[in-house]
Amino acid sequence: MCGRYTFTAPAPVVEARFEATMPADAAPTFNAAPSQRLPIITNAEPGKVQLFQWGLLPAWVKDAQKANRPINARAETLTEKPSFRQLLQRRRCLVLADSFYEWERPAAGSKGPKIPHRILLRTEQPFALAGLWDEWVNRETGEVHPTFTIITTEPNELMAGIHDRMPVILPGREAELQWLDDGGAAKTQLLRPYHALDMKQYTVGSQVNSPGNNDSACAAPFTWS
Repeated sequence: MCGRYTFTAPAPVVEARFEATMPADAAPTFNAAPSQRLPIITNAEPGKVQLFQWGLLPAWVKDAQKANRPINARAETLTEKPSFRQLLQRRRCLVLADSFYEWERPAAGSKGPKIPHRILLRTEQPFALAGLWDEWVNRETGEVHPTFTIITTEPNELMAGIHDRMPVILPGREAELQWLDDGGAAKTQLLRPYHALDMKQYTVGSQVNSPGNNDSACAAPFTWS
């Protein structure tokens, strides 16, 4: 799964890289977590970065308080689940990031802690994760709640030693535009593991375990004994 990530690039870099304007209230995050409002680009407004809540709340949900809000959607089963299948057809997005975290489980029989890793591109440049979005409307107040989920896939060689899933990183601008475009080839062909040789990782400290921590210490290298 993908449950934490970072997005720390300054606005001018983001706007040049993704050809989209940043909102004034967007702030860098070293520990993006579910339920937070985070920057995405939707296929409906590809020239604009917007802040949506992480954790998908589909439009058809009747009771938002009781609804499951998935933070991830498995690429392999998107077309099998009606809620995801419809969004795959009409509501896709880019989730902006420059790294993500994953926790390595202790070896079988070991009682050690899960060790957090930070995973990023070798270039250390920002990238886009493939996502789906939707808008839930409160029928009593008319308030609109925009949300998103991140698509995951099987791990590449780098990730396999850490976790059995990884988020889908779209491989460059052409793939990002294809993901957002309403026409063209089938979207599912883009939902593959990113090239392991173009990525790197290192272990970080326990600060990242709490979503209440959100500063550069979360992403700092740390050696576990």
